[in-house]
Amino acid sequence: MKKVLLIIQREYVTRVRKKAFIVMIFVVPFLIIGMSALIGLVAKNNQELSTEQVVNVIDESNVFAPKLKSGNHIKFEQKGQSLAAAKAALKDNEDLSVLLIPKDYTKTPVQLFSKKKPSFKLSEEVEKQMNTISSAKSLIDHHIDTAFLNTINKSKISITAMEVTETGAKDANVGATMGVGVACAIFIYLALFIYGAQVMRGVIEEKTSRIIEVVISSVKPFQLMLGKIIGVGLVGLTQFGAWIILSVISSKIVGHAFSGPGSSMVGIIAVLSTIPFGYILACFLFYFLTGYLLYSALFAAVGSAVDSETETQQFMFPITLPLLFTYLLSVSVLFQAPDSPLAVWLSIIPLTAPVAMMVRIPFGGVAPWQLALSMSLMVVGFLFTTYVAARIYRVGILMYGKKASYKELVKWFFYKE
Repeated sequence: MKKVLLIIQREYVTRVRKKAFIVMIFVVPFLIIGMSALIGLVAKNNQELSTEQVVNVIDESNVFAPKLKSGNHIKFEQKGQSLAAAKAALKDNEDLSVLLIPKDYTKTPVQLFSKKKPSFKLSEEVEKQMNTISSAKSLIDHHIDTAFLNTINKSKISITAMEVTETGAKDANVGATMGVGVACAIFIYLALFIYGAQVMRGVIEEKTSRIIEVVISSVKPFQLMLGKIIGVGLVGLTQFGAWIILSVISSKIVGHAFSGPGSSMVGIIAVLSTIPFGYILACFLFYFLTGYLLYSALFAAVGSAVDSETETQQFMFPITLPLLFTYLLSVSVLFQAPDSPLAVWLSIIPLTAPVAMMVRIPFGGVAPWQLALSMSLMVVGFLFTTYVAARIYRVGILMYGKKASYKELVKWFFYKE
């Protein structure tokens, strides 16, 4: 145990003394704040960033062309050209499109031609206007007075989602909860990759420099691997702790500076204060730690099996695939249905739980038995992967000049002491 502690101390002290570590502690929070502000600014002014798109309309039905309305960034024109001539004009202008509306547009598809792929926004706007015109034509064909319908005020009903708790009903703040869930998924996905890769690179460096041959003359390979994993994990916890403290301090400073009457910051702080950050943070640290231990053991085994970082790709892809798969699902599907059977199962399976569970927890719908089962399986999964990785690691770190394959890894696993 003493030797493991010495290895942990060496790994931890060596990394936290690096200038890059200290610089990143202070730079990352400002980068995140800057990127958030930039994304907000771009989203707010995205109308001004897009160039005007000209749509040359060839309307064989004579229904739509006179009624299509030009907007700020879309302009409809009728030049009376043939389709061939209109297509020829596309070669010289990337901001020009040709909209072909056939005479029997209900049976024959309407087509939009462009030199490059048209933007989703352009296609959506054209579809929206055509559907509105077509619906109005149907009403007229059925002798329904569209002028009267337009005089009726359209209802604008907004729903405030309320959460019923033991202390009473409160605003659910679905948008803020969704943002926190997606942010947790992104942070834990990046953290597992970054610190797992650090373990793998450390093993490769020691193996290629032959330092490892000297080290294992004094300690067992398992002790060396365990010390390296825990040491790098403590570095990660230190970095996350510093980021959390800096984030809390900076948010309080910003909140105090912009908390005047009528400020939007007051509303943002009020919304964020309803989210149980203490509970989310505790779960985040648990899933980061156990997920890191689970994946870093596999990364260490991969590092021991190769002689250079370029040879790691064949082993890295299968290991990272569950994590990547869950991450893509989390930012596209799971945050929309955090209590779906898919989300529940992904949050229980150890290889996918760190990301999937952190999407679900901010929504507050995780049953206690699901959380307990997921955490228990994370611990069991970590012990299992560490056992498998250690058996490969003890042989791999002494193998040089031999290209490893999956067959070789299986042989190494079954080698006797």
